[in-house]
Amino acid sequence: MQDILNEIITHKKREVARLKEEHPLSMLEQRLSTESVPFYSLKTALEKSSTGIIAEFKRRSPSKGWINRSAEATTVVQAYELAGAAALSVLTDEPYFGGTLTDLRAATKSVSIPVMRKEFIVDEYQIYDAKLSGASAILLIAAAITKEESKRFTELAGELHLEVLLELHDERETEYITEHNRLIGINNRNLGSFVTDIQKSFRMIDLLPREALLISESGISDPQVVRELRDAGYRGFLIGENFMKSDDPGESLGAFLKDIERL
Repeated sequence: MQDILNEIITHKKREVARLKEEHPLSMLEQRLSTESVPFYSLKTALEKSSTGIIAEFKRRSPSKGWINRSAEATTVVQAYELAGAAALSVLTDEPYFGGTLTDLRAATKSVSIPVMRKEFIVDEYQIYDAKLSGASAILLIAAAITKEESKRFTELAGELHLEVLLELHDERETEYITEHNRLIGINNRNLGSFVTDIQKSFRMIDLLPREALLISESGISDPQVVRELRDAGYRGFLIGENFMKSDDPGESLGAFLKDIERL
């Protein structure tokens, strides 16, 4: 079976090339020079939060298909904020995850907490698009880019007043970490097979800089695991499917947070 990540990246590069033809980067730069975009710090929000939940808006996944096909971004993110999410993540990949930039724009206009664009970023163009869509943070996936690209994209994000969550999947990718990476995530899901192993976060934590704010991503569905990860040193927990598979994602998040507080 073809590696899913490689398939996604190949498609993403074609998608970005088409977007750049339709709306050149110069157009985005011009818009950004005249538009004011609110910013909410993801790092600060997680530092202040007692639970650290980054609730994700996610309609589908390559491995499980549709999770919540009819979900509306505005409705779900407002419910997440009301339930007590520290921050939000919005998927903007359409072919594999059913998300769009329209979802991101709707989300950022509807809440007053940090919203991260979760995307397979392979080009500077997508970073400008994230900022113009109201995101306060972007995800950079080490497995999808080179170390040089990671450094360059991180520096550009800083210039655009965007925070960066650097996502790692194995020990080798710790080489991507620089002094500029203040938010580091461990994705418990293998992006080739999409198999999830929550123990990855526990195994890798000693390899990560303690001055960074650490986030565990994917496969988290048990409040007790959140407590254990927090005790280990993580301060952020990105959870999407566990909430999105319910009829009311906001209510599901609220119940999850109450369970954490009872532990």
